[in-house]
Amino acid sequence: MKFIKIFITLALIVGLANACAPVTAPVAQTPLPSATKQVAATKTLTPAASRLEVEVDALRGKQVNVWHPWFGAEASLFESQIKKFNAANEWGIVVNAESKGNYNEIFLQTSAALTDSSAPQIVIALPEHALAWDDDVLDLNLYMRDPEFGMNALDMSDFASVVWRQDEVDGKRFGAPAQRTARFMLYNRTWARQLGFDAPPQTLAEFETQVCAAHVALMNDSDPNNNSLGGWLIDANAYTALSWMFAFGGGAQVEDGYRFLSPGNVAAFKYLKALQQKDCAWAAAPNLSVSERFAARQALLVTAELGEFSDVARAFVAANSADEWIILPFFGEERDEIVVYGSSFIAFQSDAETQLASWLFIRWALSSENQAEWVKSAGLLPLRASTLDLLAEYSTDHPQWAEAVKYLSSGEVTPQLSSWRLVRVMLEDGFRDMFDVIRHPDLTEGQAPVILTQMDEAADELSK
Repeated sequence: MKFIKIFITLALIVGLANACAPVTAPVAQTPLPSATKQVAATKTLTPAASRLEVEVDALRGKQVNVWHPWFGAEASLFESQIKKFNAANEWGIVVNAESKGNYNEIFLQTSAALTDSSAPQIVIALPEHALAWDDDVLDLNLYMRDPEFGMNALDMSDFASVVWRQDEVDGKRFGAPAQRTARFMLYNRTWARQLGFDAPPQTLAEFETQVCAAHVALMNDSDPNNNSLGGWLIDANAYTALSWMFAFGGGAQVEDGYRFLSPGNVAAFKYLKALQQKDCAWAAAPNLSVSERFAARQALLVTAELGEFSDVARAFVAANSADEWIILPFFGEERDEIVVYGSSFIAFQSDAETQLASWLFIRWALSSENQAEWVKSAGLLPLRASTLDLLAEYSTDHPQWAEAVKYLSSGEVTPQLSSWRLVRVMLEDGFRDMFDVIRHPDLTEGQAPVILTQMDEAADELSK
């Protein structure tokens, strides 16, 4: 029970920490480079009459306040797009933006504002936040499916399935995607070839062979200070843990709750712990960044979020390294996996005119042209297939990003539960604890089920 209390305490302390970041839905296709450009979202999609019973003239001058978590370049881009919308939209809607700096503040301030009716009309927050706000959140299905102001089937199918279905739970659409990203393994192909491997690993056995070979190479070189390095640099991020669990046929959510103690999760934990026991996976002190360690050949494989790829590229330049690096998904016995997660546009209940005005801005923000600007600025996943038609040059200049897009078809969504904002932190803490060599020297004596059982108990407590 002491272990469970540690989990719960840590989760409650930092469970609202800044996230990067996690069903009935229309069938959607994964974006492909050859996707046909869709109808612009700012146009009326059909001459059929609206069912929303709002006079268009009543929209003129409507104020829509948006709270967002961004700062720096992302905040500047969002505000510039809002200026375009305000200047060009045919309804005379006026959108105002306010940065809250991070997702933690978005959740705390919005939750407080909802209690005294001072909330904005739209927030950019995490899908699990919307589930926590529940009845205050506007169901966007009514607007997306409206004959006049909504999206047609072609527009909706333009979104990748894993992107589209994250925001819909039990028939209610709690939001519309704003940004989506994923974590990947990065692989030094040049170093691997020098170690004797002509191709990246395709199976768990090949993965182990290559990371262990990297460790042996460093152990046998002339530098005694790197003898414990090489292989896979352990990453305890919750989405890394969840990706490994999915790859082994496990996961986190079961119906309306969590189940961490499952055969797939046990297998994932044992496999990764065994790599550590063989010194083929290792944990690093935070004195150097993951990007710097990767560029310095301290690890054959590391894990990074899509938005960090530019940092990795700069690290290789700074290290004067000409090594080629590529991305890989997470390996399992039968399948490869990534977990797709990120923020959403979430609108709140208000008067009918303001609700429609909020939706019209969201619809405009989701246009292919606007989304292409976001990809170029943040380097994250494209939400729509048609966006790729506008990113041919970007794809050429960012080959790792272009490769990452191809893995959307194997993407999984994060748990669709409001408690995920807390359980996510608990998962991260538990995954890190599993690699503690003092507390858990090995997992061969049934310790993996013990850890996962404790995680189930902690998740139950956090879900109450």
